[in-house]
Amino acid sequence: MAMVPVTKRKIFARLSIAVGNILQGAGILTAGFVLWASRSAGGMVLAWLLLYFSVHGIAHWLVGRAVGIRFRFYTIGGAANPQGWPPGLRWIFEHLPFFGVQTEKLSMENASPLAKALMWSAGVTSSAVLPTLSAFISWRSGVPQSGAFLLFAIGWAVATLASNWTSQTGDYSKARRALGRS
Repeated sequence: MAMVPVTKRKIFARLSIAVGNILQGAGILTAGFVLWASRSAGGMVLAWLLLYFSVHGIAHWLVGRAVGIRFRFYTIGGAANPQGWPPGLRWIFEHLPFFGVQTEKLSMENASPLAKALMWSAGVTSSAVLPTLSAFISWRSGVPQSGAFLLFAIGWAVATLASNWTSQTGDYSKARRALGRS
């Protein structure tokens, strides 16, 4: 397998922690409302997308704060590890508006390896699990075409986890490095 050069994440905007949390919280709440109120394929897909784009950054922040890590600001930009995806998807992932969160340097230096690993793992784990859970809920609720979409969501979650695990810049790689593993 050929090595794909690591590219720097493209940043489109910077937000305060409060504004980032409000926007992501609104995305999560809207996804929940759409999931509850809509029994259509369109609502199911909208809820999945809202969760996919809203849970990653805030999961880093929530778990990080729970283990004592402090943060400076949120960023909105392309994926941090687009090289984990095939070339066509790579370009798309470099240009989609993903939330990222910037840690305070001293806080990270003082955090335990386990705290760092938990914080790094939280984002991608939530990006795989929560949108897939929304597709599962749609399927259990009998939403039309939800069975096929659930299979897609499971495949997407597996691909998300795999690309992140194998990427040099993926959150799981950062978690492994924090624990002193490669």
